[in-house]
Amino acid sequence: MIYCVEDDSNIRELVVYTLNATGMNARGFGDGKSFMEALANEMPELVLLDIMLPGEDGLHILKKLKESSKTKQIPVIMVTAKGNEYDKVIGLDAGADDYVAKPFGMMELVSRIKAVLRRTKQNQEIEEYIIGNIRMDLKCHEVFVDDQLVTLTYKEFELLRKLMKYRKTVLTRDRLLEEIWGYEFTGETRTVDVHIRTLRQKLGSAGDLIETVRGVGYRMGENYGE
Repeated sequence: MIYCVEDDSNIRELVVYTLNATGMNARGFGDGKSFMEALANEMPELVLLDIMLPGEDGLHILKKLKESSKTKQIPVIMVTAKGNEYDKVIGLDAGADDYVAKPFGMMELVSRIKAVLRRTKQNQEIEEYIIGNIRMDLKCHEVFVDDQLVTLTYKEFELLRKLMKYRKTVLTRDRLLEEIWGYEFTGETRTVDVHIRTLRQKLGSAGDLIETVRGVGYRMGENYGE
């Protein structure tokens, strides 16, 4: 089941119709209140969430979803008429999995939904990564160094997850920007460097496992445990 939270009834009905016609079960909601009430009865596979909603806006709703242990694993695609970079970055940093700006084509939206569902399904199949003295619990969204909990932001967690998943592989700054901040994100690659620096600091002694490959990007070091 896919939930579409959109106050424009014409767009909402078209999205729901298209998703149902392509074999995806979908329900529409005109505001955050009715959407949150529906969550008590059924958890969706994915949420299409508009930013501009009556009452509580989409960013506040996204924050609630990601703060709750019951809903934080539900993938969210932000759908909004706002196309400026600030709103895009805020949504992605808050935990959104993708971002679609209006106007958008229905087939493009279907493709984006399928891509996010494939990605999240693959992530859920593996529950834990262990490299050296770092342990990442994907199910609980927690990271431990020497069995001590390390508090990371969403983007720091995703950076570490990528590095641990593709250990020994050099990940370029452009690839990290594309896969973590969204492929339409046009910020400078310095964004990655700043997040890597704070990530290393939080990991303490384990931060040395993240190697810088000068002029290219980053990778998890060779000296790791299985």
